[in-house]
Amino acid sequence: MSTSTEMESETELVARAVRELAQRTRFPVAFGGLIDEGVVSVTSIVGNRTHSLDGLRVRPERGLGGRAMMELRPRMTSDYGSSQQITHDYDVFVLGEGLRTLLALPIVVSGRPRGVLYAGAWDRTPVGGVTTAPAMQVAQSVAEELRVRDEVERRLRSVTPSSASVPPRHREELRESFAELRSIAASVDDADLRARIAQVEQRLVMLADDAVSTGTGPIPTIHLSRRETDVLACAALGATNAEIGGQLGLREGTVKAYLGTAMSKLDASTRHAAVAKARRAGLLP
Repeated sequence: MSTSTEMESETELVARAVRELAQRTRFPVAFGGLIDEGVVSVTSIVGNRTHSLDGLRVRPERGLGGRAMMELRPRMTSDYGSSQQITHDYDVFVLGEGLRTLLALPIVVSGRPRGVLYAGAWDRTPVGGVTTAPAMQVAQSVAEELRVRDEVERRLRSVTPSSASVPPRHREELRESFAELRSIAASVDDADLRARIAQVEQRLVMLADDAVSTGTGPIPTIHLSRRETDVLACAALGATNAEIGGQLGLREGTVKAYLGTAMSKLDASTRHAAVAKARRAGLLP
């Protein structure tokens, strides 16, 4: 598999977020990391003038970032060195870089802090909604991707394929996971995030292919649209058109139309036959 199609690591995810944070705000310096064994290790830094931030490890409750993680909300100071609202455990790092204004954005997943992103400036910089809104969006995007990954890993851990066939309960778990991911992807505007979710979906399909033998050969290559796959994945779980519409934010008539085109492409006369053919084609788990 080429590197471009592999899922990025959590370190790469943070590095991308840090670069985006610097691009989308007025702050010249950005850095951050995720919690590992109770401590945030800063793994990515951009815009720095010195190496003072190298090796920074932040504990919850300590410093501006620790406070942001404990309070589960952004924290900012425009005069870091004299701030009385935070502990100064990390002055050697922050002041060593010469930062005066510092914004800390917690990465919160399911109500728990998973890391922190920072944006800083060497001068006293006024910060308002125009700056903080895009910064918070970056942190929330990282949190959403981590949440999706957590859920996928949780579900995958519950299924352990072997040379024997997977029990029906686990096959249904795979299919429910796939349908849920399709629903999540349908509500996400970020094209890059949708593409990464699609990679995880493909892992589920491949897992199902490895675990369940259909006893039949593959059918000709069929291309379903994203929405056709969405509605077919929900239909595979027995959902009605109205229920599918509620899950995907579509009108019932629109759901019926997508099912109709999917059935046509699969040369199936019923939705159940369409689901069966889609599974044999490797389009559904």
